[in-house]
Amino acid sequence: MTGKPPPPIKTPCIKVCVIDGTSGLCLGCYRTLNEVAGWARLSAETRDNLMAELPGRRSQIAPEKLAMF
Repeated sequence: MTGKPPPPIKTPCIKVCVIDGTSGLCLGCYRTLNEVAGWARLSAETRDNLMAELPGRRSQIAPEKLAMF
């Protein structure tokens, strides 16, 4: 063992954890609740692919809900 901790996992989380009931997406990071819960178990490649997809999900949330943040 080298004693070095593992590198941190990349995450889109901005600490605004509110799930929109209509779209099912987090208002902070645009992930689904299942994606948030399973994030640490996903491969780095899968996480990178999802992170690339997240900005496009913003349009699934009503703009007035996003204005709160």
